[in-house]
Amino acid sequence: MYAIFEYGGKQYQAQPGKTIRLEKIECAIGKNFNINNILMIVKNKKVTIGTPNISKSSIIGTIVQHGRKKKIKIIKFKRRKHYKKQQGHRQYFTDIKIIDIITKN
Repeated sequence: MYAIFEYGGKQYQAQPGKTIRLEKIECAIGKNFNINNILMIVKNKKVTIGTPNISKSSIIGTIVQHGRKKKIKIIKFKRRKHYKKQQGHRQYFTDIKIIDIITKN
């Protein structure tokens, strides 16, 4: 059994017991987190597709950790114009462990 959900403008696949890295969520470590924006659920070869979301269903997960990804460098450069700009960025993330996928069909 797995589900496809949308969070932060991106789509993720969730299975019970799997850990997923999402954009930063303002919630304490160890708290439960519900996701209601489910696009598709597959259970025993039965596929349920939402229009656009599946109502009365949710994904329950526990927040495992918060952190920041590896630094990336943004470089802007224009040749022969004596222009060069460098900038770094570290994106915040939250790891969530999926506990259960609840469907009420």
